[in-house]
Amino acid sequence: MMDGFVYALTLVTAVLSGLMAGSYFVFSVMVMPALARLPSASAVAAMQAINAAAVRPWFMTAFFLPTVLSLVLIVVSVANWGEDAAALVLAGSVVFLAGNFALTAGFHVPRNNALADVDPKAPEAQERWAGYLSSWTTGNHLRAAACLAAAALLTVALAT
Repeated sequence: MMDGFVYALTLVTAVLSGLMAGSYFVFSVMVMPALARLPSASAVAAMQAINAAAVRPWFMTAFFLPTVLSLVLIVVSVANWGEDAAALVLAGSVVFLAGNFALTAGFHVPRNNALADVDPKAPEAQERWAGYLSSWTTGNHLRAAACLAAAALLTVALAT
């Protein structure tokens, strides 16, 4: 299963999974706590700017490329089921898709879109920010952990 092409796909997916884990980790341990210390209006405006800035080629590539590669690796691992690394590649790919793509698309993006509609100076901004901060950060912890787990599983598969 781990011929040169599949090995390269697995390596790139593992590295990008680690990159995504790191970016989510930084948000969880530095960015969100820093925003929590700001007045609500400033925090909402800052997060709106961050969310807008995220939709750029470098981040979108780092987000979507391992998503596509994970889908390819799922097919490859199922087609080569029974070989040494197949289960690890399948597990890493599924964990990445669920913990990165599905969680982002189904949980974070709707919250980001709702926050984009908030006027930072409106009276309800403080309440909306408090709810967003708590739930978004908890979900982000899960994304970081899932991406790290996916990177670890894929790395172990490379060594198998």
